[in-house]
Amino acid sequence: MRAADRSPGEEEPSPAEPLAPGSMPVVAYFSPEFGVSERIPQYSGGLGVLAGDYLKVCSDEDRPLVGVGLFYHLGYFHQQLDEEGWQRETYRQLEAESLGLGAVAGAPLELELGPSTVRARVWRQSVGRIPLYLLDTSGVGNPEELEGITDLLYGGDTEHRLRQEILLGMGGVRALAQVGERAQLFHSNEGHAGFLVLERIRSLVRERGLDFEEALQAARAATIFTTHTPVPAGIDHFPSELMRRYFEGWCRDVGIGFERLMALGHFPGQATEDPFNMAVMGLRLSARANAVSQLHRRTSQRMFSALWPGLLPREVPIQAVTNGVHARHWASPEMAHLLDRFLGPRWDVHGAADWRALNAASDLDLWQARQPGRERLVALARARRERAGGGEGAEALDPAALTIGFARRVAEYKRALLLFSQPERLARLLQDPDRPIQLVIAGKAHPQDQQGKQIIQELVRRAATLSPRVAFLEDYDLELARALYQGSDLWLNTPRRPLEACGTSGQKAALSGALNCSILDGWWDEAYDGRNGFAIPSHDDEADHEVRDRLEAEELFRLLEEQVVPAFFSRPQGGPPPRWMATVRRSLVTVGPLVLGSRMVADYVRRLYRPALEAPLLSASDPHAAARARHGDWGRLERALEGASVSARLLQEPGGPPPGRGSLVEAEVRLGGLEPAEVRVELLQGPLDGQGRIRSGRARAMELDPPHSNGSWRYLGRLEPAGPGQGFAVRVLPQVHGGEELPAGAPWRRSQTGPVPATGAGGDG
Repeated sequence: MRAADRSPGEEEPSPAEPLAPGSMPVVAYFSPEFGVSERIPQYSGGLGVLAGDYLKVCSDEDRPLVGVGLFYHLGYFHQQLDEEGWQRETYRQLEAESLGLGAVAGAPLELELGPSTVRARVWRQSVGRIPLYLLDTSGVGNPEELEGITDLLYGGDTEHRLRQEILLGMGGVRALAQVGERAQLFHSNEGHAGFLVLERIRSLVRERGLDFEEALQAARAATIFTTHTPVPAGIDHFPSELMRRYFEGWCRDVGIGFERLMALGHFPGQATEDPFNMAVMGLRLSARANAVSQLHRRTSQRMFSALWPGLLPREVPIQAVTNGVHARHWASPEMAHLLDRFLGPRWDVHGAADWRALNAASDLDLWQARQPGRERLVALARARRERAGGGEGAEALDPAALTIGFARRVAEYKRALLLFSQPERLARLLQDPDRPIQLVIAGKAHPQDQQGKQIIQELVRRAATLSPRVAFLEDYDLELARALYQGSDLWLNTPRRPLEACGTSGQKAALSGALNCSILDGWWDEAYDGRNGFAIPSHDDEADHEVRDRLEAEELFRLLEEQVVPAFFSRPQGGPPPRWMATVRRSLVTVGPLVLGSRMVADYVRRLYRPALEAPLLSASDPHAAARARHGDWGRLERALEGASVSARLLQEPGGPPPGRGSLVEAEVRLGGLEPAEVRVELLQGPLDGQGRIRSGRARAMELDPPHSNGSWRYLGRLEPAGPGQGFAVRVLPQVHGGEELPAGAPWRRSQTGPVPATGAGGDG
């Protein structure tokens, strides 16, 4: 993130030193999809490809990781477009053994699935040195309705999805025990695997003799949760009647009522009958949580702030670990050779190379490394179109043209049609004989996303009527993605900010020397520095989507016409374009270190894994005894703070506050039997919203002013000088120790909000 734009409390850039071997605890990494290879299509898009890259990086660096997922016999669909350009889905039966997976010895595991019991075999896939265990319900004697649980990725109805997620999370924990893998931490990649914590709670109750609340503390302490979703509609929700059918037995096993279970997946104040929110459960049951970019962190903090009503949104304990990619897998062979030459053979290891050494590379070095990728993309595009039975576009592609790539999951908010919204201007760009430009597009819509399919149909129609230099390539997969990243000169991304959580496709393209041209969303918001690519100005405050799209399309075309095209084709000496190559060099130097998957793993270790493992509960000699004590401590804190009270007032000072200082605030706090060392008493100050509440601002610790009397403690704090419209309040929160995060739903108390004197003078509150 640009330093000037970094909000208070946001992480600084990662330290430059490499991550030491042995510094990572043993982590079980759960994900509903893994994009390891196009040969094994167990992925649909960015989430799965990220998970595959995570395993590959950990393998390269010999990190103690184990993956857990499902084996889908039909995988994800293959895309075919009919004569009308409508997406049709076809599936191919996959056989695990023919794909190189090995069956884990022993009887199939069994798992309670509502009123039934499902059996699942476990396959082992080796991702380098990392074992990936995949559960499979076929061929082990299940009834027909259970046999097909692992049929295809993201298919079926809500109940089918629930069954898959129970198998992934709860069955995955049992699979690890069955194969003898002992993890120290459990990492849920999105909420799909969140039920893993419920299985660990059940195991602690059954096998260790903890009660439910004690087991919750112990299981939570070892859980990491990553959210990838910037909009509530993208989160899995399950109806209460389904939850009751599938989890009543679990509730009996752990000794709680159904209402207590449902509360784990609800915001405060929701009714038991409301749908169960998997992201809310993920946050309630994890010791540490993260978003996947700095901007996504701020979005997530606002989305989930109701879980921490005592905190300001920016204080919500969701960290940012910006996604990265497995660099050597995605960089073109030519660019990888150039990086080897200038940076050394360990350029893909975080902190092991100084990317500024690329400033010594000449324009010709960089230009020559770029050309073969474009040639391969054109050849692949032609071959795919021929294999698909011909069609418009690919045969007209030119290996020497400025190539714009746009490829991703097709969803409305990604706005694949934005570039086509002004056809006359786009036609002028595409049809310029002196400055040849071509556009290569790919993407799939979810089988149930009719709007996404309509967008694809419209893309195909417009491509066919606009110019032969526009090609839509069917069946977007890892092979095509790699060719697009390596062959595009400009990588286009047009989401509505801030709806792109990260968007790693632009990272992969950048590693081969492509320039990003994107809305400042996801990772690009923190990577763009004004000289390393192109930023499409966004009009976030415009509520009308049609107006906003029109404004941002205008910004995009202005950028293409006035900056992108002139820079690429300005070649005063007849050689490589100097302005373009300067931007490519700057992109590699600044973007390269950020997008390394090695940097991402290092961030997880430093910011989430090690702090979780070193927290008092997990580092105790007897973690289960510590869990019992923790539950007792939190119960006592909650009961005491329910009876606590806070009142605050402005104090008069002779002659007013000192120069340059604000008013003095006195707080009277009744702690209900707690000691001051057990709480944090803080002075909040910030602008008041329309309801007279403080939604942003800052908090500062107040000083205890002993002695106390009648169970009341006196605290003092000083406001900062402020103009009109500011308010203050005093809050009391539990004190956390050892680097732990404040858990969702932690007890708190706050005084009423009062106005800050605009002049800074004191007065009665």
